Order: sequence, then structure tokens, then C-alpha cells
Amino acid sequence: MSYELPFEVEQSVNHAAGIAIWTVAAIIIAIIGGIVTYFLFVKDNKKVSNKFLAWLKGFLKFKTMLIEDLLKICYIVLALFITLVSFGMIASNFFGFLLTLVLGNVFLRVCFESLLIKIMIWKNTNEINSKMGK
Repeated sequence: MSYELPFEVEQSVNHAAGIAIWTVAAIIIAIIGGIVTYFLFVKDNKKVSNKFLAWLKGFLKFKTMLIEDLLKICYIVLALFITLVSFGMIASNFFGFLLTLVLGNVFLRVCFESLLIKIMIWKNTNEINSKMGK
């Protein structure tokens, strides 16, 4: 007795198999491309005349750091969120409102400052290294 899968199930299985095959191919291509890019472009110490390629090389060597700006944006968004949530509590629990407004924002500030201190240490170390000619 043979059993035939419904068309929708067969189509789903074929789709999942296609995704799995593409995922494996993408992993292999990414590994090869990453290794080739690293050795031919990033590790190479030649100066690049094209502005975009110079920026890209600095970006891939992590000379351009995006995390500082992202952390500042996240801080502002989260500080506004904590403040707005605390105002939502004002009618039901005034003490909770004050705690959330003050302590929530202070805790958030301390957390983000500790992250930014690490970035500042990196910047200062990088600046010292560049002045020493390394």
C-alpha cells in the first residue's frame, strides 16, 4: 500500500529542503569569502586610494567603531521609555513612580557609562599607539 503526501505538505518539504541546501551553501561561501577578504584586503597593508575602499578597510579592521553611537541612541530611547513608563504609574503608585523615574534612570545611566568607559579606554589606547608610531 503506497501513501501519497498531500500537495501542500510535499511543497513544504521541498521548500524546507531548498532552504537547508542554500543555508549550507551560504555557510561555505561565507567562510571562503571571509578568509579571502581577510588575507587579500584587510591584512594587506597597502594604502587604498579610493575613499570608499579606505573607509571599508578601516571598518573591517575595526578602526571605525559604530558601537559608541549605537549605545548613545539606545540610552536615549531607554531613558525616554523608563521616564514614560514611570509617568504611567503616577496615578496608581506615586512611590513606585518616583523610584522608577529616579532609580531607573540612574541605574540605566550607570550601566551605559560603564560600557562607554570601555570604549573611551580603547580610543585613548588607540590614540597613544598611533602617536607612538605603532
